Amino acid sequence: MTFEAISKLIKERKTTYANDFSDKKISKETIEAIVENALWAPTHMHTQPWRFVVLEGSHQQELGEFMASYYREMYTEKQFSKERYEATKSYSKNATLLAVIFQPNKKAKLPEWEEIAAISCGVQNIWLSCTALYIGAYWDTSIATIAYGKRIELMENEQFLGIFFMGYPKVGVKTGIRKRKSLSKKLSFSHKAITKDVVPRCLGSNG
Repeated sequence: MTFEAISKLIKERKTTYANDFSDKKISKETIEAIVENALWAPTHMHTQPWRFVVLEGSHQQELGEFMASYYREMYTEKQFSKERYEATKSYSKNATLLAVIFQPNKKAKLPEWEEIAAISCGVQNIWLSCTALYIGAYWDTSIATIAYGKRIELMENEQFLGIFFMGYPKVGVKTGIRKRKSLSKKLSFSHKAITKDVVPRCLGSNG
């Protein structure tokens, strides 16, 4: 793949919410191919601190109903209208739901942030794969979704990090205007030497 092609793919990645998903199903083979790409994300000491679970069957309806009830208790009717409540109940019906689970490596004893950063790289691989296949997607870490994660069976020390929603967009779904701050505001070059008081940390190689 050329640099131009991969740059185009990265910039085309966007959030597509589940209410814009059609009822076209994503095949098991496609899901497996997408998640396979997540496994190639860089991980310190190759710990691969992730696990993914496709939530099928009743989850597609139950998640929406759970979210609707959760926000009904949290917000007033003015903040969360009856119309929005009803729409939320069926919000996830067309989505392929991929639970993102943090599986820390006990032997490696790496900082948690490094492990979660690796998972984030894996999710980005999934998202870019979806973009290449014209599948809409987004990573939902909302408080209601995180609360729903308590229904998912986890192993000892695992953490639920939300649900990655995937689905084929409906015909005619409009893409919103996506913006980023200019490179000059986010990139600088430093010529200052490191002071003698700073002890460099030896970092392992990320594969």
